[in-house]
Amino acid sequence: LQTKKPYSSFLRKKENKRPFNTVYIGLTADREIIYNRINQRVDNMIQDGLLEEVETLLGKQGLNALQTVGYKELFNYFNKEWPLDFAVSEIKKNTRRFAKRQLTWYRKNESVKWFDYLTPVEEITTYINKTIKKPT
Repeated sequence: LQTKKPYSSFLRKKENKRPFNTVYIGLTADREIIYNRINQRVDNMIQDGLLEEVETLLGKQGLNALQTVGYKELFNYFNKEWPLDFAVSEIKKNTRRFAKRQLTWYRKNESVKWFDYLTPVEEITTYINKTIKKPT
């Protein structure tokens, strides 16, 4: 009270200088490739036990952490609201939408250096090594 500063001003932390530089790397691919990989990944997750995992969580389906892509669609399946094939197609669709939003967000960051996903790792590593410098 005596400082006449808002309490929140004391909560702000001084920005510490990092002993390293940050390099942002992004990988690009044609949308069709990304979507095909998403679809395959969802199929793999189903084969690897996602249904069984979600079934064990049915009593907790109201938790915020379980309102994410994959869980919420399969809860609809287990609650007999959707057939399984429709639930899986919704997981794929919602994952593709999420990926699109992520790409949009990252593309706004001018610090990201984009490489095609087929770029050899050595080329990307060379870029990183040239870019990283000790902060002054």
